[in-house]
Amino acid sequence: MPLRIAIDARHIQDFGIGTYIRNLLAALSQVDEVNEYLVISQPGDAALFPPLAPNFRLIAYSHSDSERLDHLAFPTFLRRLLAGLYHMPLSKVPFWMPDPYVVTIHDMSRQLYMVATGFHKQLSFYRARRSLMRARKVIAVSAATRRDAQTLLGIPAQHIRMIHNAPDPRFSEPRDPAAAANAEAERRLLLERYQINFPFVLYAGSIRPHKNLPRLIEAFAVLRGEVSNHPVYGDLRLVIIGDEISKYPEVRLAASQSRIAHAVRFLGFIPFETLRAFYQSAVCFAFPSLNEGFGLPPLEAMACGTPVLASNVSSLPEVLGDAALLVSPEKVFEIAHGLKELILNEGLRGALIEQGYRKVKEFNWLRTAKDVLETYQEAVRSPRPRW
Repeated sequence: MPLRIAIDARHIQDFGIGTYIRNLLAALSQVDEVNEYLVISQPGDAALFPPLAPNFRLIAYSHSDSERLDHLAFPTFLRRLLAGLYHMPLSKVPFWMPDPYVVTIHDMSRQLYMVATGFHKQLSFYRARRSLMRARKVIAVSAATRRDAQTLLGIPAQHIRMIHNAPDPRFSEPRDPAAAANAEAERRLLLERYQINFPFVLYAGSIRPHKNLPRLIEAFAVLRGEVSNHPVYGDLRLVIIGDEISKYPEVRLAASQSRIAHAVRFLGFIPFETLRAFYQSAVCFAFPSLNEGFGLPPLEAMACGTPVLASNVSSLPEVLGDAALLVSPEKVFEIAHGLKELILNEGLRGALIEQGYRKVKEFNWLRTAKDVLETYQEAVRSPRPRW
């Protein structure tokens, strides 16, 4: 019998979660013609969704999960849909979430880098554990995230299924060689709109403390001093693309204190084609995160033929392997030295670019969607958790 599945897609505009929602829906639309899908979205977001099969229907819901009443209002709304299964694609689950549901956890950074202490910290951990234990199944996007959920929240291993993400396939779309010249001209025009006509190191991703951007900026200051007389990279810049930069003033402060504010550009949301142009044009991509649930941006950079420097912690060695130059995210001079090697060592650059292309092919959204669909089927057959 076909199953009615409701998926919360209100975060489709988010940097990483949005990529997950958009590509998972597109892939499920290709692999599942049987079940009915109710995709819950914010009014006005319809244009952000990929083309979906007839068994997918967008359902508008005007409230955000940041509202206090969401713990009651959203579950009430969900119950009216009469779905046989609910999928929360991130671990922000309403307290009164109806059963049965599946939840995807992308990282445990909220628990690892929590500012709250005492009662408020205990309450946050209780809510996080409760939401995962009450789920019929939990999807973790990497083995590292699965281990963190087990260690920090005590979630049983058999309750969690590891299913890797994949980069947006549009980053890997082959281009017609005959159109290469036009593509290069279009890319230059896109960059000119942002007044960028210099070599640059790129970071793209969310702007949060565990992303380690102050250390990246400090390392870039060291690097810039070392290549100041280089004929090509003497005017090297750092471009940071990320959301909500205004919420984290310490990132801009790091640039000011390092005396390189003039050499660091901060950009907010940019369209997909513009983001791809930045990936393709960067000298290298830097991602020294302290903790990462999966790590989509480095794979996106690899798909665009850009060599990557990343952290040697959490999920990044698991996901990137030897296709990236891995460094300690806590050592500024190690980050700086790695960036210098990545920029000036042509042999290393070429090797990592080729390995990056191969690495990206290991991840596939159709395979991810098939695994998620299996998880849905397992979830409805699973007994209701005793919590």
